[in-house]
Amino acid sequence: MLCRLGGRWLRPLPGLQPGAWGPRFAPVPTCGAKPSALPAWAVASVSAVNPGGAGGWYEALAASAPVQGAEEMLLAAHGVTGLPWWGSILFTTVALRGAVTLPLAAYQHYILAKVENLQPEIQNIAQHLNHEVAVRAKQLGWSKRVARFTYIKNMQRLVSDLYVRDNCHPFKATVLVWIQLPMWIFMSVALRNFSTGATHSEAGFSVQEQLATGGVLWFPDLTALDSTWILPICIGAINLVIVEIVALQKVGMSRFQTGVTYFVRGISVLMIPIAATVPSSLVLYWLCSSFMGLSQNLLLRSPRFRQFCRIPLTKGDSDTPYKDLFAAFYTKYISRK
Repeated sequence: MLCRLGGRWLRPLPGLQPGAWGPRFAPVPTCGAKPSALPAWAVASVSAVNPGGAGGWYEALAASAPVQGAEEMLLAAHGVTGLPWWGSILFTTVALRGAVTLPLAAYQHYILAKVENLQPEIQNIAQHLNHEVAVRAKQLGWSKRVARFTYIKNMQRLVSDLYVRDNCHPFKATVLVWIQLPMWIFMSVALRNFSTGATHSEAGFSVQEQLATGGVLWFPDLTALDSTWILPICIGAINLVIVEIVALQKVGMSRFQTGVTYFVRGISVLMIPIAATVPSSLVLYWLCSSFMGLSQNLLLRSPRFRQFCRIPLTKGDSDTPYKDLFAAFYTKYISRK
């Protein structure tokens, strides 16, 4: 193990001699642009881009190349399949989720499984490194602050070496979010453009009239709101089911994880009134996307599918994941007294 990780557990860091702890170790402020959400649904009305160039951020987004690409893709799917618009929206959503997000989700599980399998080795390294730092600190007279800093820096280096060795840096597991969220936004804005007649695609100006008669069941007009609230409530219910499935999989969640779970639950409930204020074409897309997300989550629990995707086995894997999930759900929400 020591040879694989570079020979020695502890590499001397410059400036760690007694008395050298000073301003050079002061934390350097970092700045990073946090990606902002682009809630097209929050805009009550959509107007065409001002010819004079005075449009706001939403107008710029609605006329952007990715949104126009989404519009062209929807038009192409509608033309190729010959389906009514409700069918074209479902077909496009299923195709995108199956061809883009499902492989990325499988890759995410692949990375997380490899990271999980590294935990025993990481714990072993931490135990030995902690002992070595304690011995070195006693020999050189380091303060607790210097010893702690030395431990953290060397531990970060050793863990990073493990991630490089197994090619499983946890950041790679976030690629799904960086692809899925923009895709969801661009598709949502494209459908809103179609529903409000604000499309910027040359072939899309007549789509609004087609959407007005392209619905089905209780929402025949895809440009109108769903006054029954059936679609919005279904979206909220499916999203809550997804949150609970993820929560049931985790045992002994930290305060942060518990807080995130409650936050996502709140967002899922908030999506219900939001979905009731946008055209039915968007709500139909959101509903289909959420349903595909639920199906994808359940599929990635299948041992056979995980084996097909070459996702490594982990200590927490079960041969009966669906039975275990039902049992956990029953225990938490039905049989509790």
